[in-house]
Amino acid sequence: MLSCIQLIALACVTLIARCEAEKLFHSRDHTDVEIPAAQQTALIIDQDAAQQFLKKYGFTKPVNWEETQYESAPVPVNDDPATMDIMSLIREGDALTRAGEDSVPEDSMQNPEYINALKEFQKMYNLPVTGELDDTTKAAMNKPRCGVPDKEANDTSMVNGTSSDLSETHHNSTAGSDAQSLNHTQAGNATADSTEPVRRKRFLETLLVRKRKKRAVDNMFGLTGQMAFSKKMLKWRLIGEGYSSQLSIDEQRYIFRLAFRMWSEICPLEFEEDNSSPLAMIDMRLGFGTGRHLGCTQTFDGAGREFAHAWYLGDIHFDDDEHFTAPNSDNGISLLKVAVHEIGHVLGLPHIYRTGSIMQPSYIPQDSDFEIDWLDRKAIQHLYGGCVGPFSTVFDWIRKDRTPYGELVVRFNTYFFRDSWYWLYENRNNRTRYGDPIALQVGWHGIPSDGIDGFAHVWTWRIDAAYFFKGTQYWRYDSENDQAYTEDPEGRKYPRLISEGFPGIPSPIDTVFYDRRDYKMYFFKDSLVYAFDVNKNQKVSGFPKRLTDMFPAVVPNDHPAGNLDAVYFSYTHNSVFFFKGMYFWKVVDNPDRLKNPSLPYNGLMPRQNVANQWYDICNVHSSVLKIKS
Repeated sequence: MLSCIQLIALACVTLIARCEAEKLFHSRDHTDVEIPAAQQTALIIDQDAAQQFLKKYGFTKPVNWEETQYESAPVPVNDDPATMDIMSLIREGDALTRAGEDSVPEDSMQNPEYINALKEFQKMYNLPVTGELDDTTKAAMNKPRCGVPDKEANDTSMVNGTSSDLSETHHNSTAGSDAQSLNHTQAGNATADSTEPVRRKRFLETLLVRKRKKRAVDNMFGLTGQMAFSKKMLKWRLIGEGYSSQLSIDEQRYIFRLAFRMWSEICPLEFEEDNSSPLAMIDMRLGFGTGRHLGCTQTFDGAGREFAHAWYLGDIHFDDDEHFTAPNSDNGISLLKVAVHEIGHVLGLPHIYRTGSIMQPSYIPQDSDFEIDWLDRKAIQHLYGGCVGPFSTVFDWIRKDRTPYGELVVRFNTYFFRDSWYWLYENRNNRTRYGDPIALQVGWHGIPSDGIDGFAHVWTWRIDAAYFFKGTQYWRYDSENDQAYTEDPEGRKYPRLISEGFPGIPSPIDTVFYDRRDYKMYFFKDSLVYAFDVNKNQKVSGFPKRLTDMFPAVVPNDHPAGNLDAVYFSYTHNSVFFFKGMYFWKVVDNPDRLKNPSLPYNGLMPRQNVANQWYDICNVHSSVLKIKS
């Protein structure tokens, strides 16, 4: 017989055997964590709440937004460089309510300052200017919006450096803690018994190692803005202590990479995701929080109104009480739209009150495939300039197509190649295609993956052949199958030597183009030009000629002279263009000679900047070129 103790032990073993395998509490990316109900922000329904709103966003008095980033920031006692004349620091405090909010006069309806602020808000948001808190005005105030004030005080003085400078120099931060370095201030943690006295923000300037100065830029189209960065390569990071509880970490990083890429596609800034350098080296730090968050001086108000805010020094905070969603979602608030908006603030753009602008302060739902519109593009380029740089080759791609009615038509697209990337240029919209550049090996199959010297599409009544050139070789491209030939219909294998397919033409070449007006290919090498007759398959006698003789300068000494990057016959402009570096020269055409008969035949008009004719051909950093994780 089993003893009592043995029976108990047997029962325990039986229970253990019936237990299921160990189950983890949650996935590493927290996708299975139940999200607690978000705190809801109070609606603006009365005069007191409206006046608080108008004051917060600068309608009562312009807000120095960057100053608030350092309000009540602690300064170590031994490093205080200020005079010890304490009387100069004493100021009468403002009256506060028990809740800690600024008190509001009971007669707000009769307060001229309040009424003027309300009218200013109504005017700025294209509402009927009544000076009354009507339902339309309440609805506008209660819309989800950015936390950056609409009206900021103009301040172009020296701005303090990054928070990490302060943290590293004067605080013993915990190793590996991004959040502690991220904090520009620990005001939210300061108490009345703190041993570190609280100083005014003006003393912080002398404590910081690095300083950046906002560069004011003249108005354009009525816009204001300030250039925030003088360098072109900027680093960003989603900090480890600031992940959202609503989206997986991979989804968050994917969305932020896409947001940075959208700005990089339209201005000469490149954004690199950097998860390894010290935080002091990171230019933009992104994080999620709720309420009093990430050591920020501002407090999020819960779901329903303020969804994010950004600081000039590079911090972007998102309210995790809001229902942020991925770009392909039909509900919630698009994290991509909000991120693009806040990045615009960090780069120096203010709010822009125009339909379609991504910099509107209030969130307006749009399609998941929204893009940065024309005025936003011009605004950021007004601060940082347009995109410049040399090209490997430029050409119009001609192809035959049929309309829905079966009619045969000829269409073309313009392409710019640079190194291993290419852009399709939409001439009708005068910009590059959204989402470019794309790797050559992705869009053009079978040709070299970088460093293309030239392209020529020979197009006559009996010949239709497209060629890519690199080094001493060339490839024929099959446009119908979107693939370079390994063997063409005539039995020729590729790649072939240039000397075999185009006898008399030296290699390597600088560039080449086909002129359909005289059915000749023109090869350029150094300062010489070689003409090739495609019908006779031979070099034209009398060539080579000097580039300056065949294409003389209209203005003396304004000529590329040689070593061209690209020569391009444009079907949009019906003209030939020479490219070298960041400049282009237009070849005199018949309309030019009709206007001015004294212009030389094939003369080169004065050089112009490429960015003034073809817009948004911008490099994108490799860390955001491949958006998927």
